[in-house]
Amino acid sequence: MINQKELINQVEDYSLTVSLFSKKSEALFQNIFIDTLTNTVKVKNNSDIFVATGDIPAMWLRDSTFQILPYLSLTDKIPELMQLIHGVIKQQLTYIQHDPYANAFNETSSGAHYAIDKSNIPISDLVWERKFEIDSLCAPIHLASELYHKSGYSNHLDANFWQTVDLIIDTFIKEQHHENSDYIFNRSDGPSTDTLSHDGKGSPVGYTGMVWSGFRPSDDACLYGYHIPGNCYIVCILDELISLSETQMVASKLIDKILKLRSDIKFGIDNFGIVKEPNTLETILAYEVDGLGNINFMDDANVPSLLSLPFLGYISSSDALYQRTREFILSNKNPFYYSGKYLKGIGSPHTPNNYVWPISLAMEGLTSDNLEFIQGRLDTISTTDNNTLQCHEGINVDDPSLYTRDWFSWANMTYCQLALRYMDIQEETSGLKT
Repeated sequence: MINQKELINQVEDYSLTVSLFSKKSEALFQNIFIDTLTNTVKVKNNSDIFVATGDIPAMWLRDSTFQILPYLSLTDKIPELMQLIHGVIKQQLTYIQHDPYANAFNETSSGAHYAIDKSNIPISDLVWERKFEIDSLCAPIHLASELYHKSGYSNHLDANFWQTVDLIIDTFIKEQHHENSDYIFNRSDGPSTDTLSHDGKGSPVGYTGMVWSGFRPSDDACLYGYHIPGNCYIVCILDELISLSETQMVASKLIDKILKLRSDIKFGIDNFGIVKEPNTLETILAYEVDGLGNINFMDDANVPSLLSLPFLGYISSSDALYQRTREFILSNKNPFYYSGKYLKGIGSPHTPNNYVWPISLAMEGLTSDNLEFIQGRLDTISTTDNNTLQCHEGINVDDPSLYTRDWFSWANMTYCQLALRYMDIQEETSGLKT
């Protein structure tokens, strides 16, 4: 049985030993590192773990992964955390088995939904929102792989895990040919970014080998159906599954499907996702394509993003293609890059213009090895929290008192992930880490 109170006490004790470069950065870390455990985590049936996203009473498959991921760094100090992370994965797998097209779920079959639409297809009482986002099916595998590789813990890699993987792979294969899918999302009210065009089917696409996604990790509708960062993320988790299968008894039929899917997607990324930047004609990664010649040149703060690809393991941060892409998206060429008196960085069409997201600022640091640069991003985030000791969703570049979401656990834990990376690099450069 998981003793949540004891875990909170141990994590809090650890956080108080953390030494960063400023009192404000330390105070922010100490407050939010235990916030997820204290205020978003709920132990169910002594094993399943529900993780609310923060100020919304639902569990996102993607968000919950990144909310929990930083705790992996403490499993050697606090071994009980492995059971907690296992419980989160167990709950995620249950949700995926229930509906692989849903992105967010209720704690119970309460019937609560983000919105009720007569025009939309019915959703079950367990589902909060049924937006098909390919990253939602990647994130739990990512967490499962990281738990194994960073701690050696393997109890979660059971028959149920591989059965769910099979379902995920079959869903991806089906959505390589979205024209044959019965999935639609047609919301009758709200902004255009909250529904799919063409009667809920989405804009037309041509076959590329990649997997179609209805929505971005921002929960906004894709302009074009092939989300490149999401497909890169699929390649990453397929590589992780191949690695895990080498230590597990996995059916050869499933391995064959994984290998074929990986080959198809990689072909699609290389032949449709790597494009020429209009002004310089240099090759960079697109954000979205449709396989019919249309390209969306941008990046969004939400992960997976183009910025985050080295963090996810798709490409080296020193790779020339990534460096050119990074230069493009961290400039005014990206329509969602904003610069002002206090902040500059990537925002999102999900929030107002001129609002930069702390998640993207932290991701700039998480894709860098420069200690001074990382410190700068930590400092920027901690000094623009409007003295709330919380990381927000988006912050106005000219006035940090203007922000969206008082409480956003994913942003909090991405800051913590960066702080832990800062401490790791410090220890490595000082020779203290073995």
